[in-house]
Amino acid sequence: MVRAFLLASTALVFCDPAWAQQYYVQPQTPQMVVVAQPPQMRSDLGGGFIEYVFGDRPRGYTPAPQYPPPQQNYIAPPQQAYPQQGQRQAYANTDPVDPMLEPQRPGFRMDPRLLRQEVPYDGKEEPGTIVIDTPNHYLYLVQPGGRAIRYGIGVGRPGFTWSGTHTVSAKKEWPDWVPPKEMLERQPYLPHHMAGGPNNPLGARAMYLGSTLYRIHGSNEPWTIGHNVSSGCIRMRNVDVIDLYERVKLGTKVVVM
Repeated sequence: MVRAFLLASTALVFCDPAWAQQYYVQPQTPQMVVVAQPPQMRSDLGGGFIEYVFGDRPRGYTPAPQYPPPQQNYIAPPQQAYPQQGQRQAYANTDPVDPMLEPQRPGFRMDPRLLRQEVPYDGKEEPGTIVIDTPNHYLYLVQPGGRAIRYGIGVGRPGFTWSGTHTVSAKKEWPDWVPPKEMLERQPYLPHHMAGGPNNPLGARAMYLGSTLYRIHGSNEPWTIGHNVSSGCIRMRNVDVIDLYERVKLGTKVVVM
């Protein structure tokens, strides 16, 4: 009976045109014969017709290798940066800055020398004093041990620079801006009052110098740092003026050179 079944099945395979057509396709050109792939059999039942009938494995069958599942809880160790021998702590702010604190300008890159950093200082001023080096566009906050924190600044344009000694008489966060009368006479298109905020030219913080109209303040134009651009005020990056603001107290001595 088994033999009769096999003969009938073989006849079905080779006599059924629809089944045989899956294996052979007429040549598309005289130079090429395209042979179609046979239908995929279940891998757990073998790859041939006889194996499908009797459930046996084909000769030479090798099971697929089994690999252990990946470790789901593995976390790569963080990359650590080790300071070089003798290297001191720096204060340079090179991380991305909140756009509210520092608007972006295509193609602009801050001069590395103008970034906040700790440097040697051999001046005569006491620790805690602010020293403004107008010609070189630097502000120093003197530290103990012959060191200082140095910030890049913008200073007065030609005809508006000045020098002298004052103290910090007031401190304000996100200050309002009221242009002085002299500035409005030169630039009548300016607003007479502007509320504090990210678009305000005084920036995030302001430290007022004595009874003058001059201030150390932030800026919504960081690309002006390192240049002579103001009407006499000392401009800083917002991220830097916030840092200085937290370190400085009322009554701090300010020396402008």
